[in-house]
Amino acid sequence: MAKQSSKEPPTTTSSPEARPGPLLGRRGLLGMVGLGVGTLAVAGVGGLTWKSVKGGVFATGTGPAYAAWDTLDAPGDGVMALVNAAVLAANAHNTQPWLFRGTPDRIDLFADLTRTIGAMDPLGRELDISLGCALENLVLAGPTQGTATTVALLPEPSDPTHIARIDLTETDAAVSPLYAAIPHRHTNRGAYDTSRPVAQAQLDALGALIDDPGVGLVWFTTDAEKSAFGTLTLRATEAIIADRQQSADDYIWYRNSWDEIQTKKDGITIDTSGQTSLIRALSKIVPVSQQQNNDGWLQGMRTFEIPTAAAFGAMVVRNPADRTSRLATGRAWQRMHLSATIDGLALQPLCQVPERIDREASAGLSTDITRAMAVLLPSGTHAIMTFRIGYPTATALPSPRRPAHDVML
Repeated sequence: MAKQSSKEPPTTTSSPEARPGPLLGRRGLLGMVGLGVGTLAVAGVGGLTWKSVKGGVFATGTGPAYAAWDTLDAPGDGVMALVNAAVLAANAHNTQPWLFRGTPDRIDLFADLTRTIGAMDPLGRELDISLGCALENLVLAGPTQGTATTVALLPEPSDPTHIARIDLTETDAAVSPLYAAIPHRHTNRGAYDTSRPVAQAQLDALGALIDDPGVGLVWFTTDAEKSAFGTLTLRATEAIIADRQQSADDYIWYRNSWDEIQTKKDGITIDTSGQTSLIRALSKIVPVSQQQNNDGWLQGMRTFEIPTAAAFGAMVVRNPADRTSRLATGRAWQRMHLSATIDGLALQPLCQVPERIDREASAGLSTDITRAMAVLLPSGTHAIMTFRIGYPTATALPSPRRPAHDVML
């Protein structure tokens, strides 16, 4: 039976919320279907060189789209310093669905509903989790500026986009290890080291970072548990790919050119896909279609993402529609990912199962994935964030980010 942390979420009776939304984290594993030696030969050496430069083959992680990663400790007023940290948070599909309004004694966090992924997150679950991640980074940054933060969630019932009010007061300056890890935290979608298991004590320590009684953590660590969850994740991936609307909404956030990355500063890129440097370079020269993206995603899942995971995890709640629990899950996920970064561990969201569960509920589809996942969890709980963990075999590359001044109201 799957191991569960001691923090059991309480039973609630709220009914699910149906509202548009998007987000939390992942993939874009891109297949190079049709890319043969002949294709490269036809292009010619000169043409390839120009396309390589235009495609950013030789400029990975550089340019305005990546400047935010270097501004965490840049000089500036306290409010902007906190937002500098917030924009580096984990978030689904790298949609960065946040906006901020600041005064010297207060910051307000808002959801940007123009940055959603439609059928991939029809109930707004991943949107809220992503916003929770940004809130956690902002709170961690407070003490570095000599600022204590007091958070009020969903302060205006009449405005569902107003996610949090953060009041700022003076305190002694301090820098926590989690804050120091913020610029080094990146989602690692590559192969993990199968010769290095993650000790149960390490898994327990990550679970202990969840400080909200409404959120629990289930680990899948035995071969049977990992096989069951991995197989179900593959089924959910195949269902998403076969679903025309989900597949299209997923692909919208793939950035297929260097210019697009530098202009939009968001989305899923080949550099963060976990693919080899050769495939990353080729995909920048020859554009990748939606079908190739889907084929590569499924191939990556089958060949290295699922097979090399040391363990899988599921963050669970009693009521998956409760926004407070979803925001708390995001805050806990951000803490866990930062702590894992400090310990040299890699984490990657594998949210196809909850994404498909939300799609089944919102579109009135057969509850195939919903029923199958319920078998793997403690009775009465629902997985709203699922992921893999392990020791990386390669360094994860940064994703593009909008700088703080671009997300201020």
